[in-house]
Amino acid sequence: MKTKVVVLGAGHVGSHVASALASGAVADEIVLVDKLPHKAAAQAADIADSLSFSPCCPVVREGTYADCADADFTVCTIGKPREPGQTRLDLLSDSVRMIGELAAQLRPFPPAGIVISITNPCDIVADCLRQSLGMPRTRCFGTGTLLDTARLRRILSEQTGTARKDILSLVMGEHGDSSMIPYSFLRIGGKPASETPGFDAEGALERTRRTGMDIIEGKGSTEFGIGQSTAFLIRTILSGEEAVLPLSVALEGEYGVRGVNCGVPCRIGREGVREVIEISLAPEEKKAFDDSIAVLTRYTALARQAKAE
Repeated sequence: MKTKVVVLGAGHVGSHVASALASGAVADEIVLVDKLPHKAAAQAADIADSLSFSPCCPVVREGTYADCADADFTVCTIGKPREPGQTRLDLLSDSVRMIGELAAQLRPFPPAGIVISITNPCDIVADCLRQSLGMPRTRCFGTGTLLDTARLRRILSEQTGTARKDILSLVMGEHGDSSMIPYSFLRIGGKPASETPGFDAEGALERTRRTGMDIIEGKGSTEFGIGQSTAFLIRTILSGEEAVLPLSVALEGEYGVRGVNCGVPCRIGREGVREVIEISLAPEEKKAFDDSIAVLTRYTALARQAKAE
């Protein structure tokens, strides 16, 4: 069966998601949709050109919201980019407004497949999008701390000299400045992180939280990391093999939390999120996680209030 992915938003993030999907032969058809149709068409043509010397050649084209109705995946990347000095939470008002407008556009074409939200603040927008579309958490969720986890793996590799493939890492909580690392879960070369020469717990957390802003201050936007992370997520789901990845999903009592999206390990399969995995957290890790939940709870309430108004 052919796989169709629609990417909503043809900016830095959306175009790199589409490019990663195309170059990795993750989908047979990749459709870019943007409020500026000529921009979506130009990005699609540029990506299509990049495939001319590739062994695979998926269809990459401009489309409309109607394409979401029969897409296997719809990826939401719309939103304003962060400016230097801005937190992801600073984007809340604009993002909630844009998600409301998007939901109205999608109402005649309800997505039949899985919806993945990237727009920042990721956890809160994923909650807004899921509720606006009336979808279950199994089929509508955010990338959450998947990108943070990728960044942590790179940082730990640089700290310890261990190959990334030999590092088992995880970031939980907000995709933002209150994210936390369950250090007791980390394994570097098969050993607990605390037993690995060069491992710096505080430095790893600080750099993981700071990396996104460092990139924005250096070049204006983040794009490659999230593009590849999203393509990896979709490829993993399509494989049909169960895997556990950190995603922003609505909690329904797991970790003692209900009604808030946040990054937690999820068992995924062909239909989306199958199960939220509850790992044991040390007391200090549980406190850090609860502190992150408190931030997300406060801003989720603000988003829902703004949406109601």
